[in-house]
Amino acid sequence: MKPKKRLFWGIVSIPLFLLFLVGWGLIEPYILDEEEEEAIIPNLPATWEGKKIAQVSDFQVGMWWDNVKTVKNSVEKIIEERPAAVLISGDFIYHALPDSDPEIKEVVESIRPLTEANIPTYAVLGNHDYGMNSKKTQPKLELVDKLEKALENAGILVLKNEVIELPLPDTNNQAENSKLYLVGIGSHWAKNDRVDETLAQIPETSPRVVLMHNPDSFEAFPPNAAPFAVAGHTHGGQIRLPYLPQWSWLALAKEDKVFADEWAKGYGAAGNHLYVNRGIGFSDIPIRINCAPELTFFTLRSQEE
Repeated sequence: MKPKKRLFWGIVSIPLFLLFLVGWGLIEPYILDEEEEEAIIPNLPATWEGKKIAQVSDFQVGMWWDNVKTVKNSVEKIIEERPAAVLISGDFIYHALPDSDPEIKEVVESIRPLTEANIPTYAVLGNHDYGMNSKKTQPKLELVDKLEKALENAGILVLKNEVIELPLPDTNNQAENSKLYLVGIGSHWAKNDRVDETLAQIPETSPRVVLMHNPDSFEAFPPNAAPFAVAGHTHGGQIRLPYLPQWSWLALAKEDKVFADEWAKGYGAAGNHLYVNRGIGFSDIPIRINCAPELTFFTLRSQEE
C-alpha cells in the first residue's frame, strides 16, 4: 500500500474505531454479567453453610437513558435463583430533581417483585439517594425519608448503621447457634457511616455480612470486624481498559479511591475482605465499555474448600 493510502486509512480508522466504541458502549449496559463468588465467614453456622446471597447495586434510575431494563432483568434472575437474601448497596435514584416521585415510583416498582416472591431484601442508601452529586452537596434529608418509606412500603428493609439477624431460610425457628447478622452502614458522603457505633450492637466474634454503599467506609473497620463485606458506588470504573481495571474513566474523574470491582485486594485492616459490585446504572453518561453491569451471587462458607 502506498504511503498516502496508509495515511488516509490511518486517519479514517480513528473515528471509525471511536464510533465502534460508542456503539458498543451503548449495547454493553444491557448485557448482565452474573458473577458467582465464595464468601468466607468465620463462625458461620452450619445451617447457613452453602446458602446463597445476591447483591445488586447502583441502579441510578432517573439519569437520562437510565438502565431500568437491566434492573428488571437482574430482578428476574434473582427470583429464578431464589437466594436466602438480596443485598442492594445503594444509589437507587440519580438526581431526583425537580420532582423525585416518578424516579422513586419507577425504581420501587422495578424491584418490588423480589419481596412479592418472598425473598428477604435489604438495602443501604448511597450518595445519590441523598441528592448528592458531589461531596460538597448538602444531603437532602426529605428525599431520603421519602425514598426510605417507599422502599419499606414495598417490603425492603433499609439499614442505616443498624444490625439485624438474617432469617434462616426454609424455617420459622431461629436457634441461638444459627444466627447470622447483617450489618448495614450509612452513607459515607452524608457523613453518616458510623462503623464503631454499629459494630457495638453485636458480639465481637459473631458471624456477619457487612453491607455499605461506598468502599471508603470499609477503611474504618477494625481488624477481623468485616470478614465479608460488600459495596458498590464505583460502577467498576464504567469505561476502562482491558486487564487494567484501575485505569478507568471514573478513577480519573472522581475524588474517591476507586476499587473498580471484585475483591479489593490489600485494602482495609487484616482479616477484612471487601467485594465491590460494578452496579447496573451510570454516572454522567449512559455508556459502559469493558465493564458490564453486574449481578453477584455469593455462596457462604465457614472456610475455603
